[in-house]
Amino acid sequence: MKINIEFDESLTENEICIRCASLDEEIQRLQAAISDIALGSKKFVCYQEEKECYIPFHDILFFETESGHICAHTKNQVYQTKLKLYELEELLPGMFMRVSKSAILNTDHVYSITKNLAAASIVEFAGTHKQVYVSRYYYKPLKFKLEEKRNDL
Repeated sequence: MKINIEFDESLTENEICIRCASLDEEIQRLQAAISDIALGSKKFVCYQEEKECYIPFHDILFFETESGHICAHTKNQVYQTKLKLYELEELLPGMFMRVSKSAILNTDHVYSITKNLAAASIVEFAGTHKQVYVSRYYYKPLKFKLEEKRNDL
């Protein structure tokens, strides 16, 4: 695969163009990775009481339903969002994944998974005490996604 970078000072926004003979799996993964990087640096609107906060997607560890509200967790803060989990699923970049009826997590921040055969497994994040539960239904897809990320390195 060849990679070319062209400079054009007349552009007002950066543009990435992929030229390929066919749309194979490698090109699709490349497109998804570029999209995730581009979206990961974009900011997401969250709230802390009356304050509106703009949080980069890559800083968010997970979203979780708490007391009828959807909360966005970073390492040190908790914010609220006005969106429902199903709306977030459609909006979030590919690094995020639904892991239970009440949670979506950022797979880039997963530090460990403690598997529990009888109940939900526990995901821990590096540098924080925060955890999220993964239901048995979502455990295998999560493991597959994490394995896929590891193989892409």
